[in-house]
Parts: sequence; structure tokens; C-alpha cells
Amino acid sequence: MIYQTVIGLEVHLQLSTKTKAFCGCIIDFGRAPNTCVCPICLGFPGTLPVYNKEALNSAIKVALAFNCQIQEHTKFDRKNYFYPDLPKNYQISQYDLPLSRNGYLYIYRDNKPKRIGITRIHLEEDAGKLIHEDGQSLVDFNRAGIPLIEIVSEPDLFSPQEAFDYLTNLKSIIEYLDVSDCDMEKGSLRCDANISLRKAGSLELGVKTELKNMNSFKGVKDALSFEVGRQAELLDRGGDMVQETRLWDAEKGVTVSMRTKEGAKDYRYFPDPDLTRFHINQDMIERLRLKLPELPQEKLQRFMKEYSLSEYDAKILVSSKEDARFSEECIRIYPGKDKKLMVNWLIGPLLSEANSRKVKISELNITNDELISLIGFVERGEISGLSAKGVLSQMIDSGKSARELIIESNLLQVSDTEELSKIIESVILENTKSVDDFRSGKTNALMFLVGQVMKKSSGKANPKIVGQLLSRRLTDA
Repeated sequence: MIYQTVIGLEVHLQLSTKTKAFCGCIIDFGRAPNTCVCPICLGFPGTLPVYNKEALNSAIKVALAFNCQIQEHTKFDRKNYFYPDLPKNYQISQYDLPLSRNGYLYIYRDNKPKRIGITRIHLEEDAGKLIHEDGQSLVDFNRAGIPLIEIVSEPDLFSPQEAFDYLTNLKSIIEYLDVSDCDMEKGSLRCDANISLRKAGSLELGVKTELKNMNSFKGVKDALSFEVGRQAELLDRGGDMVQETRLWDAEKGVTVSMRTKEGAKDYRYFPDPDLTRFHINQDMIERLRLKLPELPQEKLQRFMKEYSLSEYDAKILVSSKEDARFSEECIRIYPGKDKKLMVNWLIGPLLSEANSRKVKISELNITNDELISLIGFVERGEISGLSAKGVLSQMIDSGKSARELIIESNLLQVSDTEELSKIIESVILENTKSVDDFRSGKTNALMFLVGQVMKKSSGKANPKIVGQLLSRRLTDA
């Protein structure tokens, strides 16, 4: 039977505030366990929470960036169930009056935009961290109480690839806002996925499965791909789908059942009596809206217009805020008339170096000025493009300048016509057949002869000048 996959995503994002959501404990990833705690985040009786204003401001910025409607009135609720790593045994979250609703973002499939709805973005606190080792379970409460927002999508994603694209775009926008480091390894950004299958053409949603324990966007995509196959096989056999939570086992490449999925009634939500309702007026919203930076889609359009870039090139350059800043500075100060040459270096050799080292372009050990200096050597014909790519790699490894490495490696091309003419005469004498071929109209023979000159010069001859000299020599003879 043919099925349609339906996916909704829940993204949990830690906000980069100095202190926790409801107390003054500092947030410092990597500190010794249980050293960033106090009576409030440890849930001592009689303690009272006070919400972090900076966290509220950051959350509103995220909601605005995703085109959400900010609620005039919002409140906190208690979400009740046993948390071994959250000592209150409830989580402060939001239920019926979330911070914002009805947002969206776009993904692109086959160069066509697809709008993905965002149901809500709400505020909550993080739990601590359980560590299982040597047959025992340990708990670190340093993370307990860190401010979170949860971004809940509509079930508008119809394939694992669309889910991957949604997460990539979402992360890019959040990075531009500077409200979170979005580091999945640290747990700053986590994603749960809800997936169900329905008969092709049906509007009724199938029974959903929630997937957890995915620590990368690729992991989300792989887990969803496995679930599509598992659920389709089960439905084809006439089996009954059960609403459950499953964990992704990346090593085995399978999902495993964790527990039957709870519903809202199981959490026994009720308004937190220790926290007042919030009134968010329009003036506050507009002040924060004015502080929003230029977001990826806006920057994409500006790059295309100001620098005459293709949409493909611009998308690569704006995918990361730091890369966009580095790239724009390179393009802006590049002295050449053809800015496309600089763009080609950014999305070509530089991006290749970044990918091989698993870093961003902006994190490579090279400055704007040194990159421009290296390209200058190529433009002036002083070194070949191939040699320049090798020099680029050495520059990143050593921190040395382009000039230093080019001189050290004796890479400067030979452009002296007298010296090149001697090599050309030698090549002509040794390759009479190719000379005759060229003179009989086989123009490809010239490229062969240029290659022979390059070989004799150990790659140091300037190929452009060699081609000109050879053509003139064979035409005039």
C-alpha cells in the first residue's frame, strides 16, 4: 500500500543567558557537577522562583523571527511527572497560554518555497542530566533550571529530508539572533520528532510515534527514515500502531520502544501559583522587533542584489552568520573588478577546506587580507590556481602568509618570455607530430604542447603566456 509520511518536530532550545530561568545560578557548561546550583533550582521547600527577564526578551525575539503572534497575556504552568533529574518533580512550562502561536518558516524543495507552520513557541525550564556508568546512575543538577524555549511545528513535513531542511533553516535563523549557541553536543539544541503514516490521499492522521535521543540533524533524518520503513511494514502486515515513545539507537540504526506516550491529561497541568501572569504590551514587542538583525532570507536577497550573486552562491554564504560576515568583508574589500572570482574562492577552495576540517569558513585560520593576497598572486599570473589551493591549505595549517609560503616553496611562475621561448623551442623539436597536427587545423594539439612546456618547467611556466607564445611561434613559422 502507498502511504504518506507526516512529521511534526519539537525543538528544545537553551537560551544563552548568564543565569538560570528562575534563580541567579550562573550557566557555565563544563563546570564540575552540582556546582551551579542553589535552593531554588534544587527545589527546596519554601523557595520562590523569579523569571529571568533576558530569557523572556530572547524568547520574544525568536518568536518574532519565526513570524509568530505574541500573546498579550501568558503564564507558567506546572507539568507534573516524576523527573529524577528535576528535584521539584514537576517542570515549570506553559500549557494553554503559551508565549506565542501561529508562526512559520520556509524550506525549499526543488527551488520552490514550502511554508511550514509553527504551532507555538513557549517558555520552560530544562531538567538536569543523568549519567549512567559502572552500574550506577548519577545526577548532575547544573543544567536544571536553564531557560528553554520549545518550538513546535505543525505536521507539515512529509519526508525525512524535509525535516532535515526545516531544522537546518531553523538553526540558521536562531544563530543570527545570538540567543543560543545551538550546540547539539552540549545539549543546547535538542529535537524530538513525531511521525505517523496515513493512506495516500487520506486527510486523517495516523497513530503517531515520538522519537527521542537524536543528537544531530542527520540522526533525526536517519531515525525518521527507519521509522517510515518500520511503520509501513507493520501496517502492511495488518498490525496495530501504538502511540509510544521510541529511542534512536544510532549504533544499530534502529528505534527501540521506551514507553507508552503520555497525553496532556497525564501531566496534570495547572497554573504555577508562585509565578504571576505576564502582560506583554505592544511597545515592548516593537522595541524588540527593532533589535532583530538582518535574517538569512533578507541577507540572501541583499547579497544577490548588491553583489550580483546567484541564489545558489548566496545561499551558501549566508547559511551561517559568521560565514556571512567573513564573506561579505572579503567581497567588500576585494580590489578586483570581478567580485565573482572572490565568491568562487569562498564557495570553492575555502568551503572545501572548511568541510574537510569540519569547521565553518569563518573558523579557518586565515584572515580576509591574506586570502585576498593569495588570490592576487593567481590574478597576476605569478602562481597557478592549482598551486594556490595547496598554498591555501598550508596557510591555514601554519598561519604563515601567502608570500612567505610561495617563496619558501619556490612556486612563483616563470613569465619571462625569453626563458619560456627556450623551453618552447625544445618542446617543438621533440613533438613534431603535434606541431604538424596544429598546423593542419587540429587546435587541441596546442593544449598538448602547452602541457609539455608545463611539464618541462616543473609546472612553473605561466600557462597563459605559454599558450600565447606557442600560438604565435607556430602560426608565424
